[in-house]
Amino acid sequence: MIRHRWPALMTDLYELTMAAGYFENGIRHQATFELFVRHMPPQRSYLIAAGLAQVLSYLSELRFTEQEIDFLRRHPAFRHVSSEFFDYLRQFRFTGDVWALPEGTPFFAPEPVLYIRAPIIEAQVLETYLLSMINFQTSIASKAARVVEAAKGRPVIEFGARRAHSMDSALYGARAAFIGGCVGTSNVEAGAIFGIPIYGTAAHSWTMAFDSEMEAFQAYFRVFPESTILLLDTYDTMKAAEKATQLGPAIRGVRLDSGDVIALSKRVRQILDQAGMTDTKIIVSSDLDEYRITELLAAGAPIDMFGVGTQLSVSYDAPTLGGVYKLVEQVVDGQVQYKMKLSAEKATYPGRKQIWRRFDEHGHYLHDIIGLMDEDPPEEGTVPLLKQYMRNGRICVQYPTLKEIQEAARAHLARLPAQYRRIRGAETYPVKISPNLEALRERVLRELRPQ
Repeated sequence: MIRHRWPALMTDLYELTMAAGYFENGIRHQATFELFVRHMPPQRSYLIAAGLAQVLSYLSELRFTEQEIDFLRRHPAFRHVSSEFFDYLRQFRFTGDVWALPEGTPFFAPEPVLYIRAPIIEAQVLETYLLSMINFQTSIASKAARVVEAAKGRPVIEFGARRAHSMDSALYGARAAFIGGCVGTSNVEAGAIFGIPIYGTAAHSWTMAFDSEMEAFQAYFRVFPESTILLLDTYDTMKAAEKATQLGPAIRGVRLDSGDVIALSKRVRQILDQAGMTDTKIIVSSDLDEYRITELLAAGAPIDMFGVGTQLSVSYDAPTLGGVYKLVEQVVDGQVQYKMKLSAEKATYPGRKQIWRRFDEHGHYLHDIIGLMDEDPPEEGTVPLLKQYMRNGRICVQYPTLKEIQEAARAHLARLPAQYRRIRGAETYPVKISPNLEALRERVLRELRPQ
């Protein structure tokens, strides 16, 4: 499989036509672009930042190959572009600064997730990749956090590779789901690349390939005596559970993938316990999401572990995240120019920003304040969230491991009060605008709309 054969062209055409336009018009000034989410998706009261590691890697390695340059040169859109622009692309390197929320950090609309400060051409051409990676991984990490919340301490495994929208989505979705709290994935590539624990059982086809269900169970157990999990619902779930007891307590678990999971899990648990197999786990993987898991546990289903696929891998109830990437500031001839959109539904705040988080006496989240990057903390005891990750095109921090990111996310969510974590009917977390930022916005509004 060829993945990212033309990495510099993983962008929308207009990013490159704008780049050529800037170049041809001699526009080289520093610009700051900000990535943020305007509105929370349906049923989401918080989001989990994810995808930054891939962004930093992309920025560090971004180059235009001769093959990519030749493709652009031959494209009709670039017919009147000078050869000097293509020479510029040959030397292209990202030389800017990156500030971002650490992965695993909960955030809320309209807080900035990331900002880029760089020569305007460099900052412009990044838009598509940044939005694609941050939007997607943040969506999946946020969905996973909700599923894990619903599971109430029971392990959740990401099972979504076959239902993801591509193999890249499957790979990065597994990573994001791990950040959101899943204990592992069925995706072997994600295990190899990211070190995520991988899990798997056997499909119905395994059972059907043998002359009898018992023969299938025994054959699997012979090969995997320490990790056998038997799929019970190929033919008759209750009879399969009885057969599983013949293998004894050495089997690690049984899996249910269809039917009335509440009734079946209760009956299977009874059969296993009567056989002395009280440590044998029941895993369920039948069209699950946070809503269904909540229903199952509320009904007393004795489920020990969940395998969640389709609903998680595509964030089924909120499949898109409306992250945007907007110019908020530029420096021309040494003068700072603040930029903002004025349209009613898409208005933005100007300038480089910082998020300040306030905690109560118990360390729980109280509220956030969006302020200007260079202002003093707007309230006593607030903590700044955005951190610098690249300086002059080079990564300037020791990046945490994926496990450390997952643990950080878990610790953050434990500090987010329960009313903001509810699966249904969650309250809106308070996000304020600092007086200094509000004053700047009013000033820029007056300048853009002179009286």
